Amino acid sequence: MRVPLSWLRDYVRVDATAEEIVQALSIATAEVKEVGRQGVSEEDGNLDRFKVGLVLEAVKHPNADRLQLCKVDVGGTEPSQIVCGAWNFGAGAKVAVALPGATLPNGLTLERRELRGQVSEGMILAEDEVDLGTDHHGIMVLDESLVPGTPLADVLPLVEHVLEVEPTGNRSDLLSVYGIAREVAALFHAELAPLPGSEPDTGARSAEPVSIEIEDFEGCPRYIGRLFRDVTIAESPVWLKARLRAAGVRAISNVVDVTNYVMLALGSPLHVFDQETLHGGRVIVRRAREGEELRTLDGTLRKLLTSDLLIADADHAIALAAIMGGEETEVTDRTTSVLLEAANFEPTGILRSSERLGLRSEASNRWEKGVDPHIAGAAATLATQLIVELAGARWTGAADVQGTLPERALIRLRPERTDTVLGLAVPADEQAAILAGIGFDPGPDGFLVPTWRARDVTREIDLIEEVSRFKMSEIPFTLPRRDAMFGRLTRWQRLRRVVEDVLAGCGFYETYTPTFVADGELRLPEPISAEAAALRTALAPSLVDGARYNVSVGNGEIALFEIARVYRAGLGRLPDEHWHVAGIVEGGFADAKWAVEQLYRALNVEPAYERASEPFLHPGKSARTAEGWVGELHPSLLEGTWGAFELDLDALVAAAPEAVEFEEVSPFPEVRQDLAFVVDDGVPAAALAAAMREAGGPELRSVSVFDEYRGEQTGAGKRSLAFRVAFGSPERTLTDEEAAVVRGRIVDALAELFGAVLRA
Repeated sequence: MRVPLSWLRDYVRVDATAEEIVQALSIATAEVKEVGRQGVSEEDGNLDRFKVGLVLEAVKHPNADRLQLCKVDVGGTEPSQIVCGAWNFGAGAKVAVALPGATLPNGLTLERRELRGQVSEGMILAEDEVDLGTDHHGIMVLDESLVPGTPLADVLPLVEHVLEVEPTGNRSDLLSVYGIAREVAALFHAELAPLPGSEPDTGARSAEPVSIEIEDFEGCPRYIGRLFRDVTIAESPVWLKARLRAAGVRAISNVVDVTNYVMLALGSPLHVFDQETLHGGRVIVRRAREGEELRTLDGTLRKLLTSDLLIADADHAIALAAIMGGEETEVTDRTTSVLLEAANFEPTGILRSSERLGLRSEASNRWEKGVDPHIAGAAATLATQLIVELAGARWTGAADVQGTLPERALIRLRPERTDTVLGLAVPADEQAAILAGIGFDPGPDGFLVPTWRARDVTREIDLIEEVSRFKMSEIPFTLPRRDAMFGRLTRWQRLRRVVEDVLAGCGFYETYTPTFVADGELRLPEPISAEAAALRTALAPSLVDGARYNVSVGNGEIALFEIARVYRAGLGRLPDEHWHVAGIVEGGFADAKWAVEQLYRALNVEPAYERASEPFLHPGKSARTAEGWVGELHPSLLEGTWGAFELDLDALVAAAPEAVEFEEVSPFPEVRQDLAFVVDDGVPAAALAAAMREAGGPELRSVSVFDEYRGEQTGAGKRSLAFRVAFGSPERTLTDEEAAVVRGRIVDALAELFGAVLRA
């Protein structure tokens, strides 16, 4: 949320500097990522060289057809002569002037200079020249009531500091300038201005009917519609465009800009329709019908589901509720009648529709997190005032249809419980004052939760947290009290560290990825955003995203691993948690398998590999073990050749032996042989190896597969697997005859179990 400081100060009267406000907010409210500055430099009295000017005379330059020669009163004893290339003004206009010595935001310092034989004593300014907008087609024409010589900084935000506030997902009330102002007022014990906006003179408003119908009060508890006639669509004034620009929103037209301004100011998204395009002059809030479609403002034809909430007229859909309007009812330069929408929508359904359609907007971002259900009226009031003032409109009709709006919850607070949790004695009256400062009014045996905090303050501990935010600087730093100051790692902790050390030794870098992901079977009932709508059931997809990002910024030789929890559907209400370890490495199957083998070897676990057929792995370059999988990623997932693995760490630790027994190395040489068996294509190599160990007994010292063959010699549906075996004894050197006996047991066992045939 980009918060222009001048806008913030409109709502809270505080003398604190930008740095002091940032520090207080960062400690008690939300992270402020940065403080940006835009506009004109304040150094060396630069602002004093920007003035309001009155154009006394404007004639064509005698030596240039495209230039005007102007006489401008800037409050001095004599008017200034200025050469200007714009023609959108004339004598009598109030304009913005930069005098010689002024430095513009682009670094240019103006001088008294000669242009085509005429002296120019400054510059008449366009909005882009002082970083108030992007328009350079003409200069800024200011309000006629301004006095020549008035410092331009008193009229326009020539200097703007912008706070980049990053609210947590549960604080939707901070997605508005007024919401931030409320916090600043409480932090500095300052005066908070009333909600902005006042109703225009209702005596001039006729009783023109506005037809609003809500079919789904669960999805839309309230809908306010206001009708305006004689609307003039035009550019917004400079102050409004400057505010939107500083907040990171593009100016479009006066009426549309008003809706964005109110959304940023109060946190309540609005929408406007061209009234003349509404069939039957009606607005209906309903669910989409089977097979219904809507072309949204971005020009995309959207196929809708019956779960999608719509705004419709008498015949068809005109907007995706809370997400984006329809192209057919867009307000354009030809619009003269406007219907304003100020409403309240249920968050979860909006999130699902937005996520499914891949359509995010500033409005949907706020609705998904939950908007104060009682703010719609104030938003409609402020928007009405601005539309009447800026578009010359007549407010001719209104309707406010609502179901049951939530009442304020009462939560009990025990002051002594606050003291215990904080480890700090806070008098009860001070706790009450803190809570009252942020909207929590005292009630019988507790506090009434303000409507803008209803979603995140639901328990006594939440009230205690609110008090603690304002006492952070006083809470002492102490170590947790412990009866004993010694201990040791559990077996699981020790083996986890082994896994970490092994992977770090293999050249992998540990990473941390979010527990919440965009999609999955474990959907959250009230997700904080579309990107965090489900619990992850695997780590590898997040590592793929991490690798993709590293590639995009030019990093090479990428190898990442993560140890974290994943979640699976359980028998109870909550999912089951499991620890996994996963990795991704640039290079391919061999690199990933080598890392996995080091893990198994370090834990003294013998992996039993089987062929894998995961859709996200490259066919023929993947394998499964009892604890997970390893393979080469399918090329469609990530450009290049990548190996990956994911193992159930709980299962891997369980498979590790409690104690490792030492076996003395035999001083006698081993008999090494290669054995190849023809088996059915579906017989796993791991199953053959396990049977060989069982049949070979203690004399079979090692067995490993090293080759696979399919062809005419094996026949259809068959393959040949070659194993390297070693026979030996710790007591003596085996004779060829003794090794042949062990070999015979192996051949017989594989023939009986798998129908395996020994190749000559």
